[in-house]
Amino acid sequence: MTIVILLIICAFFIGIYNNLVRLRQSVAESWSAIDTELRRRYDLIPNLVETVKGYAAHEKGTFEAVIEARNAAASSQASPEAQAKNENVLSGALRQLFALSENYPQLKANENFKQLQGDLDETENRLSQARRFYNANVRELNTAVESFPSSIVAGTTGFKAAQYFEIDDNAARSPVAVKF
Repeated sequence: MTIVILLIICAFFIGIYNNLVRLRQSVAESWSAIDTELRRRYDLIPNLVETVKGYAAHEKGTFEAVIEARNAAASSQASPEAQAKNENVLSGALRQLFALSENYPQLKANENFKQLQGDLDETENRLSQARRFYNANVRELNTAVESFPSSIVAGTTGFKAAQYFEIDDNAARSPVAVKF
């Protein structure tokens, strides 16, 4: 009788542990989706800056701010919270860059600029979806880590709650405005 009870407890523990592993892997996979979209975004930015440079050569400070913010965000290997802060800075710099184009009608008509705008807009939408997917997986993992009885298994096996990917700056909560 005690062996049966012990086997049931072991099976229960193994089931909870496997569920926590599955949830942790889902969080890692969804973070990878965010990383993929961020890399695509980082690759588009230098092309966009070069296109705008041809029309607004005297706006060197804005270009440098965009590239500096892009490099800081691209090289970040930090937590989701730190990455979100870097993304806030980058989004602000991109808004400044797009604001410049208002002064240059011929730039807004440039086919390369239009294509880059469209690509960046699409990337921002995909990034937004990836963030929602990641945060949903984090919510599931955190609920399991903090709920009884899985909190006991999580505590004894080293599972910890994950960080949400949140944006603090209200202006950065919306995608970069690329429609003119």
